[in-house]
Parts: sequence; structure tokens; C-alpha cells
Amino acid sequence: MAIVRMDNVGIVVEDLDAAVAFFLELGMELEGRAEVEGLVADRCTGLDGVHCDIAMVRTPDGHSRLELAKYRRPAATCADPRDRPHNILGTHRVMFAVDDLEDTVARLRPHGAELLGEIARYEDSYLLCYVRGPEGIIVGLAEELR
Repeated sequence: MAIVRMDNVGIVVEDLDAAVAFFLELGMELEGRAEVEGLVADRCTGLDGVHCDIAMVRTPDGHSRLELAKYRRPAATCADPRDRPHNILGTHRVMFAVDDLEDTVARLRPHGAELLGEIARYEDSYLLCYVRGPEGIIVGLAEELR
């Protein structure tokens, strides 16, 4: 038995519209939106009375997707501050390859993106940075230098 593919990464958010707008500005495409509730949702999440709104966004090549979810019930919980540093155990980030890193950061700033550090050059290979987006989501950006 083997994994066929990674289907998506799920991220729980408070403001679904803001999160969707951020990832659409990044260049992702909206695949669809839906409401999820009922016994199947309860069983697979281990929660009771699940009712949430989801939006699925995908990369332009169609190979990677994010599922953004806003819980109506039960209410989402926040165990840590949203401005936590990147090195906390269990912290995740999503990394995207972009064609113009500086332009991408400039376009994301009006959507709340803040650089965690600065744009860094890795040898003659990449420009790299991490930005904090809506809900404290850490997004890595990489531009391959040619």
C-alpha cells in the first residue's frame, strides 16, 4: 500500500473571505466553496455538531490545494497567539514557488502580509522569505534564480 498523492492541506480560519482573498492574490484559483455538516463530518473530525464553511483553492498547475475552513460549530479554538515564531513545535507553513518574489510580497501586503524576517538570497539559487498572512498563517515564498 502506498500514498497516491497529497490531496490538500487544511487550515482553520476565522475570516474565510479574507483568507480566500489572500490566496487568490497569491495566484491560487478558487476551486469551490461548500458547507460541511452532519454525521460524516463529526466522525472524521472527532467533534460533535460540526458545521463549517470551506473554500478549496488550488495552484495554477492543479497539483496542490489548500482547504480553508471556518467553523460555525463548534467554535474554533486558539491555543497559541497568532504571531508565534516559526520555531514552535508543531508550527507549519505552506511554501509556494513564485516567479517574482518582491512583486508577490508587495501584492500581498494590502491583504495583511508581513515579512517574518527579510528576503534572503540562498547562494545563486533562490530568493526566499516567510510572510505571515491572515489568521497568522505562515507562507513561505521561493523564487528560483536563473
